[in-house]
Amino acid sequence: MRAELTRVCCALALVCAACAPAPSTVVPSPAAAPTTAAPTNAPPGTVGPLPATSAVSPVGLSIPAIGVAVRGLVPLALGPAHELQAPARFADVGWYAAGPAPGDPGPAVIAAHVDSRSGPAPFFRLRELRPGDEIQVERSDGAAARFVVDAVQRYPKNAFPTEAVYGPAPGAALRLITCGGAFDAAARSYRDNVVVYASTRWT
Repeated sequence: MRAELTRVCCALALVCAACAPAPSTVVPSPAAAPTTAAPTNAPPGTVGPLPATSAVSPVGLSIPAIGVAVRGLVPLALGPAHELQAPARFADVGWYAAGPAPGDPGPAVIAAHVDSRSGPAPFFRLRELRPGDEIQVERSDGAAARFVVDAVQRYPKNAFPTEAVYGPAPGAALRLITCGGAFDAAARSYRDNVVVYASTRWT
């Protein structure tokens, strides 16, 4: 996260025809990489400091268990309402460029659409992942960050777990986000979000 972003609101859901935004939550300014969990008495909706970003970016994503192999991830930023913007094209996968790069300390966030009117999008099968499945992210510095799925959860968009997604981690962590649950035809959006939690299995 850039230094000038001292405190910004960030909705943690996708914004698209099939994915409406979740309520805004606060993401604080970067600081040194945390080594402990956020205190339990922290104000609701806030998370601990995130590590500063580097010049490295993710350039490829591979999730063999669900047949995802993507090159050329696009950077995602905050929109006018301080919501995390989804990739402009349904076929793209994006990463939250104001947060840590996958493989750096802290929680990196990658998001993509679940589907569109024309059919499945890159994260259509995200909900099928299971603990132990592997995820690999290629980085622009030539390194490859390997993650192992810890959990897959589904949340109502009005109860998105901001602290769990953006909160401190004792090492490199990865969050994959898409839409899920029932489709609300009137609102033209899914009611839930699917979140995959993965880590480098630090010890």
